[in-house]
Amino acid sequence: MGFVNIAAKKENDMDVKTFGVIGAGQMGNGIVQVAAMSGLNVIMNDIAPQFVEKGIQTITKNLDRNVEKGKMAKEERDAIVSRIKGTVELKDMASADFVVEAATERQDLKFQIFKNLDGICKPGVILATNTSSIPIGRIASQTKRPDKVIGMHFMNPVPVMKLVEVIRGLATSEETFKTTWDLSVKFGKTPALANDYPGFIANRILMPMINEAIYCLYHSVGTREDIDTVMRLGANHPMGPLTLADLIGLDTCLAIMETLHDGFKDSKYRPCPLLRKYVEAGWLGKKTGRGFYEYS
Repeated sequence: MGFVNIAAKKENDMDVKTFGVIGAGQMGNGIVQVAAMSGLNVIMNDIAPQFVEKGIQTITKNLDRNVEKGKMAKEERDAIVSRIKGTVELKDMASADFVVEAATERQDLKFQIFKNLDGICKPGVILATNTSSIPIGRIASQTKRPDKVIGMHFMNPVPVMKLVEVIRGLATSEETFKTTWDLSVKFGKTPALANDYPGFIANRILMPMINEAIYCLYHSVGTREDIDTVMRLGANHPMGPLTLADLIGLDTCLAIMETLHDGFKDSKYRPCPLLRKYVEAGWLGKKTGRGFYEYS
């Protein structure tokens, strides 16, 4: 791919007023929050009312914290929340100008969502995915608008982390790329361009490190605390890899490692058996109360 002249892009290339998000979970509600804070009207969709309600509650709690710290006025918080519409009907995405899918990291699920969105959304609407590892071209092929499909990979927690990986598929148009890049900047993020390989940049580097830390625990090289302490104090990481795995979700870590292993056919990406055992036991990390650590 040739050099992209970012400086040449114009602010008025972007005409997104209503932003859609599929998924109200950990990543989805964070994306909804930053979109609403940027001034956009946001449609947040999930499969059940309780998931949508929980997403709105999480966003409200995050904004309340900002009010308590004096970073935001109550009126501003109320205005942000008023811009968010929750729904369990995917057809409501018909009024969106740009949609990001932030569902569970399952290829079959994402394929179905994109097929459905392709039939619901207006022809010019960009369909982005927050996938952690699944190739964009593979997802784009499920639609009749592959030039309008792109990766928009936010980091967790979304309101705090500055990075957005923007991933171009083989068919992604320059216009789609520019609009997505500008939108990331509008959200107060720093975008970085990645080419379309399994895991992209962030998880191709991060997940094998986490997987190797799990192998260290599996082989009794050290305790969970010692492994995390070595990487925090020896590599200056803000948290240890096992703590980070629990925060991300062990099911997500396993899904990403399986995508890397399947995509590259290289044994260095083989998921650690201990990771698989934890996921099979339902020990998925912080979200379930137990992973490598226990949470109240």
